[in-house]
Amino acid sequence: MNRLERLQQSFTKATPPKFEVGDTVRVHVKVVEGEKERIQVYEGAVIARKGTLNTETFTVRKVSYGVGVERIFPVHSPIVTKVDVVRQGRVRRAKLYYLRSKKGKFAKVEEREFVGEGKASASAKATAAAKA
Repeated sequence: MNRLERLQQSFTKATPPKFEVGDTVRVHVKVVEGEKERIQVYEGAVIARKGTLNTETFTVRKVSYGVGVERIFPVHSPIVTKVDVVRQGRVRRAKLYYLRSKKGKFAKVEEREFVGEGKASASAKATAAAKA
């Protein structure tokens, strides 16, 4: 591991947020206005995710007053305080740039069935017990 890799790993968050392309997320961003700091919430669909380690970024798209707005956030930035997953989307692409040309209900992403950790571990235990 060279010096650059060690430096990149030192800037990564210990627990990066867990979300995928197609998910609708609520990003809590720290905004500095003069001497005051506040948290601003930006909600939209994740249309792209790129980069590795501390250079990883994700693009969130929302429609505000009929105008599409996209914003790129660094995953490991201290400006991004929290990322909440509102709903999980079912997509078959890594980049959802085609949503830029869609309007109305055609710009929506189909919802994916949410499988919680309890259900996944319970089904894994059931299959393990059936094999034994």
